[in-house]
Amino acid sequence: MVQAVVGVNWGDEGKGKITDMLAESADIVIRYQGGANAGHTIVNEYGKFALHTLPSGVFYQHIVNVIGNGVALDIKKLFRELQSIVEKNMPQPRLLVSDRAQMVMSYHVLFDQYEEERLGGKSFGSTKSGIAPFYSDKFAKTGFQVSELFLEKEVLMEKIKRICESKNVLLEYLYHKPLLVPEEIYEELMEYKKLVEPYAGNVSRFLWESLQSGKNILLEGQLGALKDPDHGIYPMVTSSSTLAAYGAIGAGLPPYEITKVTTVCKAYSSAVGAGVFVSEIFGEEAEELRRRGGDSGEYGATTGRPRRMGWFDTVASKYGCRIQGTTEVAFTVLDVLGYLDEIPVCVGYEIDGEVTTEFPTTDKLAKAKPVLEVLPGWKCDIRGIRSYGELPENCRRYIEFIEEKIGFPITMISNGPGREDIIFKN
Repeated sequence: MVQAVVGVNWGDEGKGKITDMLAESADIVIRYQGGANAGHTIVNEYGKFALHTLPSGVFYQHIVNVIGNGVALDIKKLFRELQSIVEKNMPQPRLLVSDRAQMVMSYHVLFDQYEEERLGGKSFGSTKSGIAPFYSDKFAKTGFQVSELFLEKEVLMEKIKRICESKNVLLEYLYHKPLLVPEEIYEELMEYKKLVEPYAGNVSRFLWESLQSGKNILLEGQLGALKDPDHGIYPMVTSSSTLAAYGAIGAGLPPYEITKVTTVCKAYSSAVGAGVFVSEIFGEEAEELRRRGGDSGEYGATTGRPRRMGWFDTVASKYGCRIQGTTEVAFTVLDVLGYLDEIPVCVGYEIDGEVTTEFPTTDKLAKAKPVLEVLPGWKCDIRGIRSYGELPENCRRYIEFIEEKIGFPITMISNGPGREDIIFKN
């Protein structure tokens, strides 16, 4: 069976914790898209970890952790991350990297930085990890697959020189920055070869054989539905599909094998980066939620940037669940809201004087004002509760109100940072 764990909103929903918990009964965990530009935070017996490229199954010795072909593979960051968790006395994870994965080059990071500088106040709020230039090159067919590291030198150098010629035009005349040197790019690739060679392999064949033998597979998505380049808040989106459906492509699986989609959303909203955020709150109200939120405050796991805060948005979440093909919802960080007397929920958007509950395209989204409904809070700490029936009545009402508005079943409720801090609603 293949189960996808994906985000319903803008990312940072708590997917890492849910994947870490579900991995106990899985055999394989796969990162299938995105790069090191976002992170998953996990708290377990080894400590607190912010993973950026490694799948969230690395804390189990029985799991094979796979980097799929759809990932923007920053090899240096991957192996720094691998080393950092081993240094915390965690056993060496089992790792397999697709030989069809393409690599983030050092010049991708530079081009990302240069373009953000050039755009100035009109920038996209990039993490400057090289992700957009990487995917641009991938689809322009000028990227490097892991398999190409094993080409003969003259063949690889021919491609490197061709790429440097076109890149250097931009560097010289658009960005006015130092030019690329082909020999230096070759040395960079050979450094990557030494690191990745023991782990590279035919992932699609491995997964096919695993399915034939009845293995359980988890697909771990990065970011959320509203950051998808086709279905999100374009152009303030990421550069690879954030949807569960892309798992088949980004991992190399038959699409019909994805039979369960666990979509993760927070009990409130948060976002990092630019883009329309209808239910956003500001000032002290936002700062208090940010300070109390997440595992130790709402700050980006990769950038450390303070996240933008907002109330739960049923319009965006209903849309995100639908576009993800949700079969169940995991509702996270519910314990954070225990300090509030009342909890506003965004239940509609007012656009040009009309109220809608359908998530619009970005041009209309920019005009939207939140329509709020206020629910009573429960004013107590719910950490440590393991049974749905033991939750305060107003807490259960909040969950059931959200469930009704989004139209998808909430089956898991997270009320703390640890993998054991989970309530199974049904």
